Amino acid sequence: MEENSEQKQLPFEIEQLGVKGYFLELIHGIGVMLGLGLLWGLEGVRNFWFRTLDHLNIKSRPNRRASAFPPGSPRRRKAA
Repeated sequence: MEENSEQKQLPFEIEQLGVKGYFLELIHGIGVMLGLGLLWGLEGVRNFWFRTLDHLNIKSRPNRRASAFPPGSPRRRKAA
């Protein structure tokens, strides 16, 4: 038990990136930035749309009753 509590602290080492690793990290960062920007833009469009519907007093979806059993005669099943 004493061995686990006294873990040795290793010195922190900085790993140098090569040219290829640097550009891969750069492209990854740009991709993340563009993805978050796209989500932010779509959220703005969504907010604008629902605020417009709210301002015009229009419900976003018609109020339909959902049913597990649609009207009409049931389908005939073949005997197995």
